[in-house]
Amino acid sequence: MSAPKVFRAERDGPTLVVTPLGSVSSLDAGTLQPEIDALLREIAADDLRSVVFDLAEVNYFGSLMLSAIHSVWKRLRPAQGKMAQGKMALCNVSDLGRDILRIARFDLLWPVYPSRQEAVDAVRPP
Repeated sequence: MSAPKVFRAERDGPTLVVTPLGSVSSLDAGTLQPEIDALLREIAADDLRSVVFDLAEVNYFGSLMLSAIHSVWKRLRPAQGKMAQGKMALCNVSDLGRDILRIARFDLLWPVYPSRQEAVDAVRPP
């Protein structure tokens, strides 16, 4: 039996769109860490320039999900020796999710957009 899938990751040109699936509030670190590691490997790709987390399929998320998003952001920021820093945005965040981001003060780090397309357009390199 394989471990449950936590994220769906899709490429949109130089942007990786990551969608957490289902109930991420009940995850444990052992389930989440292998998938975070896979995302971090994908970010190392030479042509990847940005990441969008699409939170449309989750209403609530806790500290593990915030930690996962933060890990991706930290890896993307230095852009792995690339000339320009990578960009990250969130989209389709529920009202409760926005409150969580505000309380954790992560809303100051990552812009939040109402739709996936707006987020992808915002982080797309010029």
